[in-house]
Amino acid sequence: MMVQHSLTVQTGGRGTYEITREVREQVRDAGVSTGLCHLFVQHTSASLVVCENADPTVRRDLEAFMAHLVPDGDRLFNHTDEGPDDMPAHLRAILTNMDLTIPVRDGNCVLGTWQGIYLYEHRTHPHQRRITLTISGE
Repeated sequence: MMVQHSLTVQTGGRGTYEITREVREQVRDAGVSTGLCHLFVQHTSASLVVCENADPTVRRDLEAFMAHLVPDGDRLFNHTDEGPDDMPAHLRAILTNMDLTIPVRDGNCVLGTWQGIYLYEHRTHPHQRRITLTISGE
């Protein structure tokens, strides 16, 4: 069996947005007992990450690291059509993941105790992001 759904996430700008509950609901509703849930974000300036969901300082530290690694407005970048965060957003997405695959067992996502699924918005302004979920198995 294979089922495909879309998920839309409205962001408020740069940061992480937990989507674990929505993904779990889609997996449960798909009726797959054992299989895989593949997620793909359809944008070049946002990504998907599995990250700790208990302590928000982990995600703040992730953002601090990314800001240090790929700073906005760096003169190294020529691609600035949409502002100083344009190329850094693309690089951040490339360095993380635009897709994830989560195992499914007993109709549920198999995640660790402190793991959550997040859309990681890399642009500083709000955006509406589309994620395609493909759930397959038996």
